Amino acid sequence: MTKLVRNHAHWGAFFAEVEDGRVVGVRPFEHDPDPSPMIQAVPAAVHSQTRIAQPMAREGWLKHGRGHGEGRGREPFVPLSWERALDLVAGELARIKRDHGHDAIMAGSQGWGSAGIFHEARSQLRRFMSTFGGFIDQTSNYSFGTALTFLPHVVGSAQPVTGPLTSWSSIARHAKLMVLFGGCNPKNMQVTKGGCAGHFNGDRLAELVRNGVDVVTISPNREDGPAGTAPEWIAIRPGSDTAMLLALVHTLVADGLHDADFLARYCTGFERVRAYVMGETDGQPKDADWAAPFTKVPADTIRSLARRMAANRTMITASWSLQRADHGEQPFWGVILLASCLGQIGLPGGGFGFGYGSATGIAEPPLAFHSPTMEILANPLGRAIPAARISECLLHPGKSYDFNGRKSTYPDIKLVYWAGGNPFHHHQDTNKLRAGFRRPETIIVHEPWWTATARHADIVLPATTTLERNDFGGAARDRFVVAMQQAIEPVGEARSDYTIFSALAHKLGVRIPSHPAHRQIALPQTSLRTLLRHLSSNFRTKLCRARSRRQLFSHSADSFHPSYLANAQD
Repeated sequence: MTKLVRNHAHWGAFFAEVEDGRVVGVRPFEHDPDPSPMIQAVPAAVHSQTRIAQPMAREGWLKHGRGHGEGRGREPFVPLSWERALDLVAGELARIKRDHGHDAIMAGSQGWGSAGIFHEARSQLRRFMSTFGGFIDQTSNYSFGTALTFLPHVVGSAQPVTGPLTSWSSIARHAKLMVLFGGCNPKNMQVTKGGCAGHFNGDRLAELVRNGVDVVTISPNREDGPAGTAPEWIAIRPGSDTAMLLALVHTLVADGLHDADFLARYCTGFERVRAYVMGETDGQPKDADWAAPFTKVPADTIRSLARRMAANRTMITASWSLQRADHGEQPFWGVILLASCLGQIGLPGGGFGFGYGSATGIAEPPLAFHSPTMEILANPLGRAIPAARISECLLHPGKSYDFNGRKSTYPDIKLVYWAGGNPFHHHQDTNKLRAGFRRPETIIVHEPWWTATARHADIVLPATTTLERNDFGGAARDRFVVAMQQAIEPVGEARSDYTIFSALAHKLGVRIPSHPAHRQIALPQTSLRTLLRHLSSNFRTKLCRARSRRQLFSHSADSFHPSYLANAQD
């Protein structure tokens, strides 16, 4: 007999089909109009042959002791009992703390991990490390880290990349042209961190078509354009977006199509950039003829697009991917410059925004409040390195570096603790990262599968997937909060991150914070039900307040059913 169990993933909510203790299939969430096909991979992932069956330690690390990192990624692993594995981990944490201090422990653990609010692995690790006394954290992110840092210096906040952005509905009702640098690939719009239970992007794109909004995709890949909008494709050479943006600005200025009043009233520094674009500072006008050889886009195409943008209400966007490069701020800065010259920032359906095609929900109207979250504990050490500089930190301890207007020094990392991420998939220059991972004395990883990061660890602790524990999920931009009910017993000897950190806290005797909501790190597993009820109770309180103030969208209220959370706690 098939049992249906509600659960959630970054690609959406679903029902797991369970037979004889195994997940054999999935069915989409009943309120999802366009479910992602990615959820069909869940059964194979849960029961994959690459699952880590029990705690493991690298053979060379056990034989020769800490500090021998040359064998990471190559040597076989030796199975351990949970008791011995936890003793080894606790012993290493205590030793590093005693001999080198908390700034020798890297535990930022950048990565999405699994969907779920309570069992979000990075949050669990950071809370544990904060109660332990502190650690080297990671700041910013890989998705839009450049923009997150520099945009506040240019436009006052990071909202143009974090959202909410001008809504799809506003663009459909008021714009006549949408220009997508980097495209707007529908597959990227199926996913968001924490999971989107309802996929409505197809409706949003269809609204553009119904209202006659022309869509232009500027990307090396034709498939980056949202097919449902029949976009015009301009094939551009990778990495040359800034040159095209400057050429578009040049056409506007040369033809007198730029909004001089807007630039004078709302912008600072245009005269300086105008002189550069027009060639007054270096003798080289940044016109369409100059840009064509770099971009492989015909000069007439560039000039024509600039004039179309000036003649119509235009929304300009760039995908997050464009800023993931050296000097990655330049294309985003170019978009801001171009939008400023058009003078449509602040007008309905016009202006600019980043990431329309990078994740779902970013251009949805904001809800009255966000989904429930775990309380964050302050890191007593108060130190963090940029997420994209892990390799440099590991390879060059003591070296000074500049970040966001400040000069800092890389710490000397002796122990790396990672849970809920795979930097060998995420980080740039994996060969350099591999060299960096050879240097620490000990690397500890929580992971359900034998990823590259797990294979470069010294101690690997098998973690459960979302189907093997109770939780509830909801993305900050999504209107649903979804129960995540345990569907099967943990595979092999897997344990949740919460269970692992609770055991380590007991062994290390870490101090329990005084606030009741912060005690969960050192409490036994039996209190999980109480903690889930604590989080859901806070959410219910917010829901009632929003309803009483009539600030909640009706569809959001209907999407939340109290029994979902009640079931998740049983």
